[in-house]
Amino acid sequence: MTWKFSVSTLGIPGAPLEEVIRLATSGGCQGVELRVHDTEFLHLGLESTEAQRIGQRIKDAGLAISGLAGYARVCSPAEDAEVIEELDSLIALAHHTRSGAIRVFPGGDAEAHPAELCARALRRIAAVLPQAQDAGVQILVETHDSHPTGRAALDLVKDLEDPEHAAVLWDGLHPWRCGETPEETLEILGAHLGYFQVKDATLRGEKWVPVIPGTGTVPLETQGRVLQAFSGWCSLEWERAWHPRIEPLREALPAAAEWFHRWRP
Repeated sequence: MTWKFSVSTLGIPGAPLEEVIRLATSGGCQGVELRVHDTEFLHLGLESTEAQRIGQRIKDAGLAISGLAGYARVCSPAEDAEVIEELDSLIALAHHTRSGAIRVFPGGDAEAHPAELCARALRRIAAVLPQAQDAGVQILVETHDSHPTGRAALDLVKDLEDPEHAAVLWDGLHPWRCGETPEETLEILGAHLGYFQVKDATLRGEKWVPVIPGTGTVPLETQGRVLQAFSGWCSLEWERAWHPRIEPLREALPAAAEWFHRWRP
């Protein structure tokens, strides 16, 4: 079993590529998780040649792209064609940048029946699965929003029976805050665990706020222990894009790196 350490650019919103590379290399990272957003250097409207240049620059710096953090919502009430087009674009962008994975959200609406949400996700991911297989890209559904636990997220991919190309991204906060223990999340996901995002947080009022890893209430020690059976990327997701008052990423990264090196199999 082996882990690889990465950091998400969600923690340095709007930063140029060279700053991302400097921070990742100085922080001991093996890869970078790139946010795909209109406000970032990587976005869905990017020309393929520019995407290839970005991928090559990161490779030349000795780093890999652990994943592209996209915002497609596979359970959303939008038309299938709209969601499938966004998934197609993300897979193509991953191919051009040499990323092995794309992150997507469930994004289901509260009015829909759970079975309908699952059906939406399965048919949309199935529609792009051949493209993902050809490109060698893994579609990762994050434990988030309408499907925050491992058990819920697994329902969106398991019937495709191809965890190499359709799996779950375990966000370290959400399953636990919803009552699923780390042991349960790992057992539930099994072979469908494709990626882990390490984070810590504290509940302030009714809102979870990111804090330096090791200073909050997320059971990082337990997660490190149970993840000994996992092989793949462990990425620090520092949500400064959504919480601009938290510390700069450079102050959070050393604590995440310490957790990584202490628990790495």
